[in-house]
Amino acid sequence: MAYEEPSFKIVHQTDKYEIRHYQERLAVQSTYTNQNSSFRNLFNYISGANKKSEKIKMTVPVTQAIEDNEFFMQFYLPAEFNKKTTPIPTNSDVEIMLMKEGYFAAIRYSGRSSDKNFIKYSKILREKLLDDKISINGFAIKATYNPPWTLPLFRRNEVLFNVEWDG
Repeated sequence: MAYEEPSFKIVHQTDKYEIRHYQERLAVQSTYTNQNSSFRNLFNYISGANKKSEKIKMTVPVTQAIEDNEFFMQFYLPAEFNKKTTPIPTNSDVEIMLMKEGYFAAIRYSGRSSDKNFIKYSKILREKLLDDKISINGFAIKATYNPPWTLPLFRRNEVLFNVEWDG
């Protein structure tokens, strides 16, 4: 299955990572203490648990991050939506977010999107960016692109960092 993903332009590439420029985009977000409840809240939203009872196509990646000891999960909304046409969530644990335009460093890996793999690749990317004197803004973001039944060898996972880029 081909899912829509936010478009980006690669502005720099090495043998380990790439720097991408993303345009402003909309996401739906849920904070959580339990990943399953957050995913369920977001999935319910795109399945019609919104004020328009509108079904919304699934997109990739699903992103997760920790900021100020708060865990959050996000689904990006399809490009057809804007601030005016995005259905309002009926669940107060779900909110619409405007993701600002910016530059992100990304490293790709296959296998499971376990915390162990995420931490491993976060460290690799952080070290490479520091070696290349690229400033990191904030926290690591886990991006997963495949459903859980995809064989680990064929999975696409990424770690992303928002970075300063003037190249």
